[in-house]
This record gives sequence, C-alpha cells and structure tokens, in this order.
Amino acid sequence: MPSTGESRSMIAPVNKIIPFSNVDGPGNRTSIFFQGCPFNCLFCHNPETIHLCKGCGLCVKGCPTGALRLTDGAVEWDGGRCVQCDACIRTCPHDASPRIRWMTVEDVVKEVRRAAPYIEGITTSGGECTLHNEFLIALFTEVRKLGKTCLIDSNGSFDFERDPRVLAVSEGVMLDVKAVEKGWSDTLISHPRDTVLKNLDWLLAAGKLYEVRTILFPNRDRENAETVRYVAEHIGDRCFYKIIRYRPYGVREKYQKLLGEFETDPDYAERYASLARECGAARAYVV
Repeated sequence: MPSTGESRSMIAPVNKIIPFSNVDGPGNRTSIFFQGCPFNCLFCHNPETIHLCKGCGLCVKGCPTGALRLTDGAVEWDGGRCVQCDACIRTCPHDASPRIRWMTVEDVVKEVRRAAPYIEGITTSGGECTLHNEFLIALFTEVRKLGKTCLIDSNGSFDFERDPRVLAVSEGVMLDVKAVEKGWSDTLISHPRDTVLKNLDWLLAAGKLYEVRTILFPNRDRENAETVRYVAEHIGDRCFYKIIRYRPYGVREKYQKLLGEFETDPDYAERYASLARECGAARAYVV
C-alpha cells in the first residue's frame, strides 16, 4: 500500500468532480470521474472521457472564451475562463477532452473534505476509474480516515480477483453488465466481456457487489432477455439490479441508428424488471 509520501506524488487525470450526487450509490456522495476507458461503448453518454487529449489543438480555435491554448504540443485549459459550453468536446475527433485536471491524492481529498459534512462517502467513476488502481488505493485509504465510505463504479474490465487490494479499502463495486451474448457484447463495447462476467461471480462471492446495471435497447428483445435472465439468476437477492432505459441523448450520432433514436419505453423496461424478479433478482428496479 502506498505510503503518505508516495500518495502525494501520485497523479491521475480527473475529468470532473460532482460534490453532491444521490444517484451514485447510497446516500449523498461525492462522485469523481477519471479520464480514460478501455471500452468504446457505442451507447456511451460521455465519450469525451474515453481517451486522453492528443494535443492536436483543433479545439483551441473554436473556444469562444479563450480558455484553451496550445503550448509545446499540449492543450492547456484555463478553468477560470471556461463557461462549459462544450465547444471543445464537439470539435474533438478523438473522443477526448482538454478539460481535465492532473490531480494528486491530496488534491482530491481536499475537495472531498469540503463536502464531507454533507456526504456519506465517495464514488469513483469515469471513464474507467480502475485504470488508476494505485491512485484509488491511496485515495480510499485517506477518505476512510474521514469516516466516509468508498464505492467503485466499474465497467468490469479490471480483474478484481488478480488484484483485490482496492476492495480491501472500499465497500464494493457497482458493476456494468452490458450484454451477455458474445456477438452483441463485442458490437456494443468493442472489448471482450469475459472479465466482466468473471467479476460478476467473484465480487458476489467476496461480498463486494453493491449493484449491477444493464441497459435495455429498443428492438433487442432476445439480447435484453438473455442478459437480464443471466444477471438475475446469478445475483438473486444479494445486491441491487438497476435496469436502465436506453436514452439516445449524448450518444454519438453515428451510432444512434444502430441502437435506436428513441428512449426505451417505460412499460417495456418494467416488463424486464418483472422478468428479473421472477428469475430471483428481488431488488431489481428501473431507471
């Protein structure tokens, strides 16, 4: 485990910190979104978190407030001048963002401390936060000293069994199981799903699975049913099962035709929640 000195020198790219969130685990929480993700999900609502900025500079000219500048092949962001208009995000062809902060563990803890009287804990997300596993271990160690809980929001690409150290300092994982059928999963996430399914079983056995999430896509009855049944039969009543209605807002336009240009119908989603409960997932619900 990193020493205090090591944790102070460690840095990670942080895309955003939301001081107060009530949708990222139990209670009011500070949500920390890290930059970078090994998946390329077609339905991603924040694709600008997938890659690190490549320093091409295409976004600099389009910034209406002059909050960006290109210096020695790197785009520098002035948060004080930024109005969050997202012009840079719309311009970027690389699924990246210049609006990140390279933060130390102490930098992040300072922001958590400001919200500490009003939160139950923190949730780390992304992108994929487990790309920065050593950082998470150091961060959670410090946050737990404040008497706060630590949750991991993960796409399941990190093999928790091979390196369970981060789970030793956290309450558990909110795991995405996006699809079970291999062909559909390969299409959706451009990454093997084997580690995800392994994590589902291993985290359950370890008592570290807080919640599983699955998105329902329009006109994909067979694939939706296969995933919901698989997850429900595995988790039973041991954790929450969040069944999420697909919404096209924020999804890259080139993928909307394949996935659907309209929201998943609420009644349709409720039928799958009922299916999940019939298969044993007593705590299944729709959002």
